[in-house]
Formats: sequence, structure tokens, C-alpha cells
Amino acid sequence: MKIEWDEKKNLYNQRKHGMSFEQARRAFEDPNRIIVKDVTHSISETRLYCIGRIHEGIVMVRYTERGDRVRIFGAGFWRKGRRIYEKTYKEHH
Repeated sequence: MKIEWDEKKNLYNQRKHGMSFEQARRAFEDPNRIIVKDVTHSISETRLYCIGRIHEGIVMVRYTERGDRVRIFGAGFWRKGRRIYEKTYKEHH
């Protein structure tokens, strides 16, 4: 899987949320990651969230799939993602 992003959005995300897309891409490596459809923003294309644990904590990555590529356009340590992740794994353990 190839992961890509727009560098201007990456810099904006770093300023706004304190997270680079280089960091965020590691969420896809979490074997326990959770993929959720973004029903609020999926208008012209399907948008998804990848919620996964990285070294710094639980991150929520907004992305879309384009062929064999994943295109990241937002990421952060958002409470909603952490709650979903923790609830999912609390119920399964």
C-alpha cells in the first residue's frame, strides 16, 4: 500500500494539530487499527478514518483510497478516536 499526501496539507496539519503525516502513517501499521467510514464528509468520494496506536498515543487519520494508494488529508490525537479505540478493545478483552 502506497501512502501519500499533499505537503501543504501536511504543514497545515502540523501547525493545527501538532502531528505530521509521516507520524500519522504509522497508524496503518497497528495490527489492531480500526477503519471507520467518515459519513459526515463522504460526498464526492468515500472518506475513512484509521484509528491506531503509534508510539506517541492513539491517532485518528482521515484519508481516502484512490486505487492502490492511500491519500492522507488530516490526522491528530482526537478524543473521539481514542474513545472508539479504547471502547473497542475493552469490549474484546
